[in-house]
Amino acid sequence: MGIAMLKLQRLKNIRGIDPLMLLFYILSLSLLLFVFVTLANMIVGQVLTDFAGLVETAASKPVIKSIFLSLYAGFIATMISFLLGVPTAYILARKNFVGKRFVESMLDVPVVVPHTVAGIALLTVFGANGLLGAPLEPYIQFRDAMPGIIVAMLFVSAPYLTNSAREGFKSVDPKLENAARSLGAPLWKAFAFVTLPLASRHLLIGSIMCWARAISEFGAVVMIAYYPMIGPTLIYDRFLSQGLSASRPIAVLLILVTLTIFIAMRILSAGWRVYDKDQ
Repeated sequence: MGIAMLKLQRLKNIRGIDPLMLLFYILSLSLLLFVFVTLANMIVGQVLTDFAGLVETAASKPVIKSIFLSLYAGFIATMISFLLGVPTAYILARKNFVGKRFVESMLDVPVVVPHTVAGIALLTVFGANGLLGAPLEPYIQFRDAMPGIIVAMLFVSAPYLTNSAREGFKSVDPKLENAARSLGAPLWKAFAFVTLPLASRHLLIGSIMCWARAISEFGAVVMIAYYPMIGPTLIYDRFLSQGLSASRPIAVLLILVTLTIFIAMRILSAGWRVYDKDQ
């Protein structure tokens, strides 16, 4: 270890690089390569070995329908998360009350619970004989239906938006809200025209992460709603029934679609940050 540090120190003397920063660069590169090589190997391998299969998959109606269903259901789950999570985040950021730590912990539980377990828990509530599913059965069906997909996605993805929104509201000085209130603005107006715009970037990032997590969900969804098939469920079904060669083109197509969307959103988020600084 001492010899290695001595060599790093010599390298610093030669190139002016701190040994710790050099180590950090190496570790960062390792992580980047781990993610990049894994994804690039699958995408490039599919393009080089079976591009016709990828084109055929992209033209398949069941595949397109399943990917669109993933995006659509994830978007609905994100909208519900926003509607419920933003007020929750504001309360957690602004108020202290008995049991606050418990509430925060409960909101984070879906992140750590195995998602097949989450699916079973959702079945006990939203299944045909569940706590809410039974009385709602004449009006809305969750088992093997679109509402079931949405509640599964909502359960696992909502914490990402709530936590990001909470950090955003914490970053806004309460004195700004108080100043607006002192000028006669009601709380809702101070929130809508002062707090919300200042925390908007956190809300955008949280929404992106929430949507991404919802789209990628499989375990909870497959337990409560195997049908209609979303993208991850179709990939799993094709892998079991036809093998890797049939499931890989769908996986590649789903990656390309989601990457395109989220890179565009990241660029939008970065542009938003630059705009905020200019203001």
